[in-house]
Amino acid sequence: MPGPLGDVVVLDLSRALAGPHAAQMLGDLGARVIKVEHPGGGDESRGWGPPFVGPNHDISTYFLAANRNKQSIAIDLKTPAGKVLVERLVRQSDVLVENFRSGVLDRLGFTTERLHELNPRLVILSITGFGHDGPEGGRPGYDQIAQGEAGLMSLTGPSPDEPYRVGASIADLLAGIHGAYGVVSALYERERTGRGRVVRTSLLAAVTGVHSYHGTAWTVGGKVPGANGNHHASIAPYGAFRCADGMLQIAAANDGQWRKVAALLDIDPDVAKYASNRDRFAHRDELIADMEKALAAHDRAHWLAALGEAGVPAGAIRTIDEVYAWEQTRSQGLLVEVEHPVLGPIELPGPPLRFDGPAEVRHTAPPMLGQDEEAVLRWLDERER
Repeated sequence: MPGPLGDVVVLDLSRALAGPHAAQMLGDLGARVIKVEHPGGGDESRGWGPPFVGPNHDISTYFLAANRNKQSIAIDLKTPAGKVLVERLVRQSDVLVENFRSGVLDRLGFTTERLHELNPRLVILSITGFGHDGPEGGRPGYDQIAQGEAGLMSLTGPSPDEPYRVGASIADLLAGIHGAYGVVSALYERERTGRGRVVRTSLLAAVTGVHSYHGTAWTVGGKVPGANGNHHASIAPYGAFRCADGMLQIAAANDGQWRKVAALLDIDPDVAKYASNRDRFAHRDELIADMEKALAAHDRAHWLAALGEAGVPAGAIRTIDEVYAWEQTRSQGLLVEVEHPVLGPIELPGPPLRFDGPAEVRHTAPPMLGQDEEAVLRWLDERER
């Protein structure tokens, strides 16, 4: 059975990560996603690695991460024939996804006005690095640049003097998530108005949009937040702690949970410096030292079992291979098996959403460049008839 977007057609003109991730999310929901790639190499992420896999070691696992549930057709947007074919596809699509620099699509002849002349019901998702207007709206943007410019690196790392990037390409991925959310909202609105609209987001907006309490610490509290390493910026104890054989994480977000931790570690919860979260945070270095002194008596397995029995949120710090071997991960549908035209059966990270009932999407492998040209053209001819 089709997913919730089973009657939606998405024309994916994007490349790299933010746009493809948004289109992939729509494909996960059942949309038909037609990925347009340049004949001379396709999406640039096809060349990003290592690792590369396949008989010729030329298939990028990076590309595989953002392009499941899509068809690929190779079109040169700069040629008259390519423009005509894109126009035909626009007329038959519900959504167009693009993440060119501001003005590029206009110069190719596909302004917003032209796209809506071709298809007034078209929802257009446009993702840029720093926004579509403003004094720096035209800047090119990649993930790590945006992480730095949007303040995320100043919040990440062992101390304010050592800013770190987040290990995942979080600016790209968040922009894709926000973009897909905007598309679904615009499709819902279209049912009422009969017309599509443009949905805009950027890497800057995506990161700034998740500042949350870090943002209000400054805008309301007048405090510039900084990196706190592996410990929370407002709650104590909440972070990573050393025990006899490594590290584990403990999150005591309220006084009741703190009292359970204190009882396990033989720490007086009512001593003045630890009586409330405000007190504990003010004496956080002492608190960490006292906790780690007690935790050193046993290994991680012992403490995780004890904390779990006490009802205190706690956990291991897993490597990626451990995450995908974990039965809980697999039970949540976070791995999907697909049949790749070259690699055969492979497992991919799966979508984070699940729906009850039988409406499950059957996932397909990320395509080889241009592999679906005949199928897409045949489908297009049928739609036009």
